[in-house]
Amino acid sequence: MSVAILARPAWEIAAAVRGGSLSATAVTEAALDRIARLNPVLNAFTDVTADRARAEAAHLDARIAAGADPGPLAGVPVAVKNLFDIRGLPTRAGSLINRERPPAGADAVLLQRLTGAGAVLVGGLNMGEYAYDFTGENAHDGACRNPHDPARMAGGSSSGCGAATAAGLAPLSLGSDTNGSIRVPSSLCGIFGLKPTYGRLTRHGSFPFCDSLDHLGPFARSARDLALAYDILQGPAEGDHACAGRPVEPVLPTLGTGLEGLRIAVAGGYFSRGGLPEAHDAVERAAQALGTDRVVEVPGAELGRAAAYIITNAESSAFHLDRLRTRAGDFDPDTRDRFLAGALLPAAWYVQAQRVRRWYHDQVMALFREIDVLLAPATPCTAPLVGQKTMVLDGREMPVRPHLGLFTQPISCIGLPVCAVPMALPGALPIGIQVIAAPWREDRCLRVAAALERIGLARAPLAGPGEA
Repeated sequence: MSVAILARPAWEIAAAVRGGSLSATAVTEAALDRIARLNPVLNAFTDVTADRARAEAAHLDARIAAGADPGPLAGVPVAVKNLFDIRGLPTRAGSLINRERPPAGADAVLLQRLTGAGAVLVGGLNMGEYAYDFTGENAHDGACRNPHDPARMAGGSSSGCGAATAAGLAPLSLGSDTNGSIRVPSSLCGIFGLKPTYGRLTRHGSFPFCDSLDHLGPFARSARDLALAYDILQGPAEGDHACAGRPVEPVLPTLGTGLEGLRIAVAGGYFSRGGLPEAHDAVERAAQALGTDRVVEVPGAELGRAAAYIITNAESSAFHLDRLRTRAGDFDPDTRDRFLAGALLPAAWYVQAQRVRRWYHDQVMALFREIDVLLAPATPCTAPLVGQKTMVLDGREMPVRPHLGLFTQPISCIGLPVCAVPMALPGALPIGIQVIAAPWREDRCLRVAAALERIGLARAPLAGPGEA
């Protein structure tokens, strides 16, 4: 029963609950049952909020029985990366140190928006320590595993989001993306993910990593679900200095408008090399399906990635400096060493990185005067094995952890909106592409994602041990 319910998209679950053919309680019990069965293998959840979920579901059912409108996400189970505040729980951010914090007094704003629309919170999700990770291997909570093959990585740092959404433990989830932490798990787990424009969604009530690069966004198994969640998450909010305060600009109504008028190109140069054949084949298949053979160079992408490295290292280490001084032994040694290296960076490097970032931004904005959408690989490979340290790219043995972000980091550096789109092949591990647009044009990213889904090229089937 749980598989049948949770294999359905979120919008369909909500419609059934709103229409009375399915109760929120039945959906919640199906999710909790599936979590109980699969999470011991996948390790996607660090906190299961079963009592809260049951209470929220019962409240929704009572409201529906009384004739009230339960909201567009009525009864849909959701889960959030454990750097989001969850009322009554300490905000772990994947760390050992943070679990000593007092319980959060209120949910993060974005979680409030989801539950205010009728969603039911089922828990907090595993992640890389302090979000400084691409693999999903947490030293304190254990590695999160890929539902297509539990011997493989889910990707990070929003590892639990990728695994939980792909496996149907929660049809929707919320994660964060600083250098690729939504897009990497989406690619490796075979689901849709959206990194909105920097400043589009408020970060209030989430634990920071790198202030000038941090984004929050949703994961889903369909473009329509992704657009539905994104529309609910939008809007001005207090408490985040970077939030642009733009009004809600709905994208859901645009999904069916097709691609007419969109100038779509493939990102060449930097983005056309370095990955394994499956990464570039995925982009080529998408381009052919969309009817484009245009290839454009993204000027300065390599420099953009270098700038992102330095900015991330410098800002995150400054934020954690007191913890490094007093609790160094309580960090994952790999994370700690990256933070310590950042603390030793010369200030001149950070200043120069910000200059490069501005120059690179201007180059790419000039490119978007000629095109509307760029296609690029999301990850250089399918999911590596848990514990794998190196991989061969362009004939060279390279470390896995940093190079999973090879294609995502240059886009984060300048805050562009990106939709990660799964390019599933029968019998093969999934891999995703990035659909990239100019700032504030998430609608274009999602239109392309929806078009690829309609023609059957983008698919995110329910996955799980024994079910993939």
